[in-house]
Amino acid sequence: MRKLALNDEILLKVDKAARYIGGEVNSVIKDKEKVDIRFCMAFPDIYEIGMSNLGMMILYDMFNKREDVWCERLFSPWTDLDQIMREEKIPLFALESQEPVKDFDFLGITLGYEMCYTNVLQILDLSRIPLRAEQRGEEFPIVIGGGACAYNPEPLAPFFDLFYIGEGETSYDALFDAYKANKAAGGSREDFLLKAAQIPGIYVPAFYDVSYKEDGTIASFGPNRAGVPEKVEKQLVVDMEQGYDCLEAPVVPFIKATQDRVTLEIQRGCIRGCRFCQAGMIYRPTRERNVETLKKAARVMLERTGHEEISLSSLSSSDYSELKELVNFLIEEFGPKAVNISLPSLRIDSFALDVMSKVQDVKKSSLTFAPEAGSQRLRDVINKGLTEEDILHGAGQAFEGGWNRVKLYFMLGLPTETEEDMKGIAHLAEKIAERYYEIPKEQRNGKVQISVSTSFFVPKPFTPFQWAPMFREEDFIEKAKVVKEEIRAQLNQKSLRYHWHEPDVTVLEGFLARGDRRCSAVILKAYEKGALYDAWSENFRYDLWKEAFAETGTDMEFYTLRERNTDEILPWDFIDAGVTKKFLIREWQRALAEEVTPNCRRQCSGCGANRYNGGVCVEGQN
Repeated sequence: MRKLALNDEILLKVDKAARYIGGEVNSVIKDKEKVDIRFCMAFPDIYEIGMSNLGMMILYDMFNKREDVWCERLFSPWTDLDQIMREEKIPLFALESQEPVKDFDFLGITLGYEMCYTNVLQILDLSRIPLRAEQRGEEFPIVIGGGACAYNPEPLAPFFDLFYIGEGETSYDALFDAYKANKAAGGSREDFLLKAAQIPGIYVPAFYDVSYKEDGTIASFGPNRAGVPEKVEKQLVVDMEQGYDCLEAPVVPFIKATQDRVTLEIQRGCIRGCRFCQAGMIYRPTRERNVETLKKAARVMLERTGHEEISLSSLSSSDYSELKELVNFLIEEFGPKAVNISLPSLRIDSFALDVMSKVQDVKKSSLTFAPEAGSQRLRDVINKGLTEEDILHGAGQAFEGGWNRVKLYFMLGLPTETEEDMKGIAHLAEKIAERYYEIPKEQRNGKVQISVSTSFFVPKPFTPFQWAPMFREEDFIEKAKVVKEEIRAQLNQKSLRYHWHEPDVTVLEGFLARGDRRCSAVILKAYEKGALYDAWSENFRYDLWKEAFAETGTDMEFYTLRERNTDEILPWDFIDAGVTKKFLIREWQRALAEEVTPNCRRQCSGCGANRYNGGVCVEGQN
């Protein structure tokens, strides 16, 4: 019988003790004496958020299907337990065995968003693993980073032994086999890292050197030993029906997770090509799962989890070619069993509205549109592929179908943005309200409610906007004020509500997103000062980060305000993400010229992803 790492006295003191005890339905328990590799899969945020991460759950399931590997889970302790563990000198532990992380062979950390970076250091620190990779001896786990933020690993490079670039189903088997072979041969930690660096998709920071010019930009970046590739190529599953099957028995949390439901991954990638969207670029080409595979997975997962809701996972669900068949199946099969069906990322058209009216309570639910920009000119700049006519037509159909609540999402601070573009956010919201009141009064469902939300634009690596400048915190606040005042000037202002994202968090995210290896000093200093859970507004301490910038002599504005030249060496240029730099430059130029690029199904844009010979790139070929 397992012995819990935390005694009853501690569990009674902390909030949501179920975060730390393991033993959930479908969690995997193995005999540690009968496996060759122990892998701790960590998510640097609380249990409820980490348990909603589909990528982590897929790898957990995949690793544990190997008889020689036992993969366990780990999430960041909340601040109350963090303090107790430090005071009581309790080492951080994995959920399944409740044993210390430092005794594992691997510690894999999912990097889903930049604002979790201090939590990465928390996990290492509480695990009693030296924060810097160069200080780790043979007795410590190999620390691996992966996920979307691994596409610019440089701000975290000194803290990781290696990074995995791409989709984990591809090269992890080779990595595990290399580890076992190196161990059997009596090889050292460095011997293994050298072998790992030669596996496609693996980046070992210690084997690369970087130098800088006097102006602070990168002068050179490259391998410092033989056998290490100059370019690290992202790994991806070309055929979604080959290799790893659908996740069928996800772990069922003891407490309500952020996404407390069965998740069906219907496709990877996106055909749309929005120029601000990193996911739409790095997950190219779009690859679909077979509809029959999804039907089977839905049945099995609901049976094995007991969940009462099923959701489709995709960057753009409406673009899944078998969506109608899949959704009709889910409604017919599970609707009578009182299973809720969640359909995110749908374009609002007659099919979507018909479906949503069947699976939602129209009187209680709201519809979501993401125009991203207030004017058609700026939507063309970002290649949104959505016209004002589309938005008003969709809203009109929804209002006639009984909806009266709409959420609108926009970004402020986009490249080429003008004051008219900002005011256009209020004008579009007003036009949607006016469209509601075109419906005869007796057919309306009460008053219309339109919620307008703006976030602030952050340029991300491997997007056409990776060269774009950002703005200062006070500039973002001024932009929000323009929108707020214009909304107050509208005829239907009482029906319009406005919210905006915190600008200080945005600016810091921008620094971390496009940072280089020198930025690690700021992250470390901020963590030492007490920065933790920076993604949580109640915990975010911008004052600590400002002190960290000052004490490390780092100019944040060098990373945020400066427009990059297209011939500059960027910190992530050594990664081959599947889209060529030539394509990204061309899209940057087309953005500045306000030119729209058709989606991948209408016309190939020559992004470079056709080299994988799969997905949307080969649709229709015999």
